Amino acid sequence: MSNKIFVDACLGKETPYTPVWMMRQAGRYLPEYMAVRAEAGNFLNLCHDPKKACEVTLQPIDIVGVDAAILFSDILVIPDEMGMDLSFVKGEGPKFSDPITCEEDIDRLIGGDEAASKLTYVFDTIKLIKQELAEDKALIGFTGAPWTLATYMIEGQGTKTYNICKKMMYSNPELLHNILRKVTDVVKLYMEKQIQAGVDVVQIFDSWAAAIEPGKYDEFSWKYMVEIAEYLKEKYPHIPVIMFPKGVAAFIERGLVYGNFDVFGVDWGTPMALAKEKLGDKYVLQGNMEPCRLYSQEATTKCVESIQETMGGKRHIFNLGHGILPDVPVENAKHFVSECQRVSAKS
Repeated sequence: MSNKIFVDACLGKETPYTPVWMMRQAGRYLPEYMAVRAEAGNFLNLCHDPKKACEVTLQPIDIVGVDAAILFSDILVIPDEMGMDLSFVKGEGPKFSDPITCEEDIDRLIGGDEAASKLTYVFDTIKLIKQELAEDKALIGFTGAPWTLATYMIEGQGTKTYNICKKMMYSNPELLHNILRKVTDVVKLYMEKQIQAGVDVVQIFDSWAAAIEPGKYDEFSWKYMVEIAEYLKEKYPHIPVIMFPKGVAAFIERGLVYGNFDVFGVDWGTPMALAKEKLGDKYVLQGNMEPCRLYSQEATTKCVESIQETMGGKRHIFNLGHGILPDVPVENAKHFVSECQRVSAKS
């Protein structure tokens, strides 16, 4: 057994209660986070400043009482260090001024170890966090999945329709695969360097998984995520890997999930009972409260009790089915954490 309840739970071991953390737990709902972000000047500066990034990573541990910290960073630091021009436009989110449209664009990107090695501020942040994080708390490192990263690199910004990516998927799949290949090769090394810097667990976020039709999801996303997981598990078998593809209920229902990883993150659109039936024997399940339930303590309690009833405190980690929203009262986040611990406590 490790001394970290979260790591034990990821590996399917018995724990005194079911651990809990929240996606985006270091974020705008915390006044303390907003204060540090204001000091940093903007979001990217905060990602690039190990001392401040460490401070906001630790805030939810101290304030909300979660069992794991997740590294404060952004998925788009990867294409940024591959040589793309990233900016965050207030009210509009991330933008790349130079989206990828052809093979020449891929060729000008920095790849492999050269790109991964440029993310030193991330590795420095991890080392700082590990110095300050309580012994019994775990640190989660993370990356965006290659498909999710590619959507931003191709569209140049967030998108609701993904039409540029999808046009490429159906009319020039080879080009899309070449982009995904180059990104995957950087991500593998980036995650390895996070592990070497000291993270206890890694999570791969495929936030835009639902943009791909179920029959194409393996080809354009899942197989690349599985390749990253396989690479990490082969070299670091003791480090749990969490996969979180959002919005893939049909992919789960058809029994298409496979791969060498430990934990499957269930989004709020997938019933926990379905995930348990299809995946619960092979993987520990993480999730899956609808984040908007956090607006009501009563709705939170109901959902936590229902998830606990389904999972029975076995092979489970409590989380939201996506990120916490900025206007959620801090008290309600604390209520969620304490309710998860209350209903799952093995007295």
